[in-house]
Amino acid sequence: MAITRQRLRQLVGLSEEPITLRAAHLEQRGDYLVEHLTLTIGETEVRGILTRPLEARGRLPAILYGHSHGGAYGIGADELLDGREYLLDPLGPIFARAGYVTLCMDMPVFGKRATVSEGYAAKALLWYGKGLFGQMLCDHAAALTYLAARADVDPSRIGAFGISMGCTLSYWLAAMDERIAAVAHLCCFADLRTMIEQGAHDGHGIYLVVPGLLNEADAGAIGALVAPRPQLICIGEADALTPPLAVERAFAEASAAYAQAPERLRLVSEPGVGHRETRRMREAMLAFFAEHLG
Repeated sequence: MAITRQRLRQLVGLSEEPITLRAAHLEQRGDYLVEHLTLTIGETEVRGILTRPLEARGRLPAILYGHSHGGAYGIGADELLDGREYLLDPLGPIFARAGYVTLCMDMPVFGKRATVSEGYAAKALLWYGKGLFGQMLCDHAAALTYLAARADVDPSRIGAFGISMGCTLSYWLAAMDERIAAVAHLCCFADLRTMIEQGAHDGHGIYLVVPGLLNEADAGAIGALVAPRPQLICIGEADALTPPLAVERAFAEASAAYAQAPERLRLVSEPGVGHRETRRMREAMLAFFAEHLG
């Protein structure tokens, strides 16, 4: 039996603390605007960075951006403005110019929250039967709540995007939260059981460990929970985090849930490409959001 949305929430430990805006600093950067936000999730202060069009009226489509890992703990939300070595260029300005309000927040142990190591935080939670990725998803869900409540955002047109760790943040949250209307994710969709069989799983950080998950579900079953909402999956066939057999198995499982609307699930698979965004991925992603959030 396929995992249910509620059961996945239980395994992850998804709960949402109230989120409030404490401070915002507005900056104009040429033809788009940046908001530097200080938010409080429960009792925790969290930095957010938001980009939006310079001139816009009414409620706009929005994108919840999950930043990546890459072992660079000091970056976090800055990825939205500064990009990463595996992105073609920063996406915050690109999304703003395309008409989206885009929010990225520091995940635990990243950006301004990089006060302890990933292992330090993950071990403490695992000893209580919880996981660091569950905490990240709780905070990502709170960010979605803030984004949906903004006066300049149309809450019915919110998409999710991310690469690498941001990929998993995006499609896992979309699986559990139907407020996400469409999700596009890059470079991390693969069957974890297959990766363990192949000895490829150690490329993931300890943050991603969810106790007991593989007894009940894997990546394909999680991706299936997004259906029938549109989902774009982009992978490189030479990427150590997306081995071809692991992608094939995960995609086949997710595809079964889209049997009534196969056009809503798309895979962009790049031969010979490692852990990075390509021009084809970028074009597919922008066209995907234009079609489903426009």
